[in-house]
Amino acid sequence: MLIWIPVDGSDEKASKVVPQFEAVKWALIDFDAGEVQSVKFYDTREELGGEWVDFVILANKFENYMDFMNEGMMCLCVREEETIEDIMTAFKFKELDEVGL
Repeated sequence: MLIWIPVDGSDEKASKVVPQFEAVKWALIDFDAGEVQSVKFYDTREELGGEWVDFVILANKFENYMDFMNEGMMCLCVREEETIEDIMTAFKFKELDEVGL
């Protein structure tokens, strides 16, 4: 499955989640079999083209999530996690909050 995360840079280990309008890059995580398979960085979400993305993980529950939901993505937000690694660990154990309910 593919997961978008708006981040503050393109370092897989050091980048932190930020509100989508502050995003320097968008991290696209390929998550399969309970593990991160790959992480790619894009300047905008549109660079991916029309490929289906399953989830977006936002910095907080107050962000605009309607565009993502209209594209068929499930919207989640972090609790205290900041780095991609921490976020994906929380995702794996279902410790992220749903947005838009």
